[in-house]
Order: sequence, then C-alpha cells, then structure tokens
Amino acid sequence: MTNSLNADPAELAKFSELAHRWWDLESEFRPLHEINPLRLDWIDGISPIGDKRVLDVGCGGGILADSMARKGADVLGIDLATKALKVAQLHALEAGTRNVKYREVSAEAIAAEAPGAFDVVTCMEMLEHVPDPASVVRSCATLVKPGGWVFFSTINRNLKAFMLAIVGAEYLLNMLPRGTHEYQKLIRPSELAAHCRAAGLVLRETRGLQHNPITRRYWLNDDTSVNYMFATQRPPATP
Repeated sequence: MTNSLNADPAELAKFSELAHRWWDLESEFRPLHEINPLRLDWIDGISPIGDKRVLDVGCGGGILADSMARKGADVLGIDLATKALKVAQLHALEAGTRNVKYREVSAEAIAAEAPGAFDVVTCMEMLEHVPDPASVVRSCATLVKPGGWVFFSTINRNLKAFMLAIVGAEYLLNMLPRGTHEYQKLIRPSELAAHCRAAGLVLRETRGLQHNPITRRYWLNDDTSVNYMFATQRPPATP
C-alpha cells in the first residue's frame, strides 16, 4: 500500500478480515446477496450486458461480477483487497463461472492502461470507502466506451441515512459489521451528480433501494434518501 493509491488501508483491512465469509449467505454479506438480483436486473434492463465487456470496480468477493458473467457478459472485477479477490477467484473456479477474471489493481491504474475498453462499468457500494470518490468516478468515465454506461451505488449523507444505514443496520439489527460505514464518507446524490458531470458522464436514471428488516424484502423506488443508485452514460462520440 502506498500513499499514491486512492485507498484507505483500514478499509482494505476491514474487508480482508471478512473475506472468507463473502459467499456465506448467512454472513455479514447476506444483504449484498439479497440485493444483488435487484442490482443486476436494473443494470441489465438499462444496458443489456449479454456479450458485453464489463468492468466491476471494487468487486470485493465477486458477488455482482459473478452474476453478470452468468448473464453472458465478459467481466473483469478489480479490487485492492487481496484476500477478497482470492475468494472471488476460488468461487469462480468452484462454481464453474466462465468469462470472469479478477485483478488487484486500482481504478485509476486501469484507466491509464485501458481507456475506453469497456461497454459497461459498475461501481457498487464502493465510493463511500475511498478517500477520493471523484477520482474513481473520473476513472470509470475514462474506462467506458463512448455511448457506454456507468452504474454507481452508494449511501446518502443525512440524519435518516445515519439512523438507518449505520445505527440501525450495524448496531441494532447487526446486518453489517459495526464500523462498515463512516458517516463523513457518505455521499449525497447532489455530490455524486457533480462528480459525474465533471467527469463528462450524463445522469440518465436514479433509483432508491428500500428494505423491510422484518420481512427481509428489498425493492427499488424513487426514494434516494438512504441507499441509491445512478445510471450514467458517456455521450456517444461525435461523427
């Protein structure tokens, strides 16, 4: 780990400690497994990923990357958490998932290496864990082809989000490990929209992700006050 990387060593250590539990459906990562079908269907509905080249930034143990590969996409998942990547690679081997590969590399580094190389870029539940989220957004914009799509998801920064996503999910319901999120790192939709505009991405759709802790049901709607997702597009090249 060097200071030049847009990563927090404490964040990487946090997720590395839990790496062996990524694919345990009753572990701390259960919420990611439960929301994954919603995320996948939403992405695929906007930009069908079959036969597309897709990059998953901050892929962790590969929950979304693996499911996109099973939809027919050619997927590269990247992360800086070594143990999580090893778990992702092992799961792909055990599950026989084709067309998915993983690399330990930053978004900034691969953007310099392969600009415009991907039809779709996803960056889900990752921006709130890095020191400079705007840099990641710029890298995603660089990596996608003209006309391609970039999808983000993160958590709003307000009192409601603090009470539900941190106090409720981490300390009362124990849905996530305590300390998973830090309030000051959460990102308001207006801030993420500004990062996207600065990177040359056009915001096409915004969705909120809702949860009923009693029924364990998740659904999408227009309420972005806590968890939310952005669908953005790099403008097509001018003839």
